[in-house]
Amino acid sequence: MAYHFDFNFVPDYAGMLAHGIGYTLGLTLLGGTLGTLIGIGGAISRTWNVRPFAGLYRCYVELFRNTPFLVQLFLIFFGLPSLGIKLTEWQAAILAMVLNLGAYSTEIIRAGLQAIPKGLIEASESLAFTRWQTFFYVMLRPALLKVWPALSSQIVITMLGSSVCSQISAEELTFVANFIQSRNFRAFETYFLTTAIYFALAVIIRQALAAIGRYAIARRPQA
Repeated sequence: MAYHFDFNFVPDYAGMLAHGIGYTLGLTLLGGTLGTLIGIGGAISRTWNVRPFAGLYRCYVELFRNTPFLVQLFLIFFGLPSLGIKLTEWQAAILAMVLNLGAYSTEIIRAGLQAIPKGLIEASESLAFTRWQTFFYVMLRPALLKVWPALSSQIVITMLGSSVCSQISAEELTFVANFIQSRNFRAFETYFLTTAIYFALAVIIRQALAAIGRYAIARRPQA
């Protein structure tokens, strides 16, 4: 018997799908922003060997890059309450995504900083740049420009990985898809639609990050 596709359930659950999309985008926005900031701090600490932060960042990066994201999420959500630290599903999901992305972005940005020629830094000092001007214009901006495509891809990967947060009942897109499928029993249609939404989100986020790279990082600062 031929299978009959049925997407008539979509209007009935449009509100839930919109909520799941918004939740996923919220996780990505906060996780991407805070994770990148942690990565910048870690890259600076490790590149300049700032003690004791360089050693702490080294352990942090190795821990989060060599363990599954799901285990990290469970440790935060189920493990921290044993220490008296109770987090909501949203807080646990944000914390896990920030820490996970921070570890990867640390190494990505550090690679960019290490690629900056020392001659440029010496030249900026000879031109009486302040330490902040040297760091921001001669080191950080060029480093971010070099690694922005890789960092953008990692943020997209983090967005896609947010689907794991459904395991702690965080109401992101996959959680919503699982709920809908449990009600309409249209597994193929539900997850096909969810796949299409994730694909669209990935494309949109990648294009948005590319625009940020062009207009906020690559553009020359105004005198």
